[in-house]
Amino acid sequence: MNSALEKIKHYCAYQERSHKEVRSKLLSLEVYGLELENMMTTLIEENYLNEERYARAMVRGKFYYKQWGRNKILQTLKYQEVSTYCIQQGMKEIDESDYRDTINKLAEKKMSELKSEKNKFTKMTKLRNYLLQKGYEPEYIYELFKMDS
Repeated sequence: MNSALEKIKHYCAYQERSHKEVRSKLLSLEVYGLELENMMTTLIEENYLNEERYARAMVRGKFYYKQWGRNKILQTLKYQEVSTYCIQQGMKEIDESDYRDTINKLAEKKMSELKSEKNKFTKMTKLRNYLLQKGYEPEYIYELFKMDS
């Protein structure tokens, strides 16, 4: 029991983890049932595990380092089974002006990569698909297209 608790504390201290990740790790360490629930409670009480802190850190990391859009970040948080409240708190980490600047920079970079593409429709389709894949909302993408016209 204690060695599993020490392992999971180290696992949580290394980087922010979601409850789902920690639960999965405990199962891989063959911790089940009431013992697993007690460890989860201990981790929360000792502040090794904090869902809101995880959501905020994850949003900052995915946006500021990987330049993901809100949709992709939201899907990732939902996949990790983060509560709606914590998702809302996490999303507050994205500054609106930084968001607009990032999508503009990504669009400029992608357009320079596509300069050899002669067909404007094909170029815009590729740009749109790239930004959608990065998780940016269609309304922001169409706003960019209006500015380009």
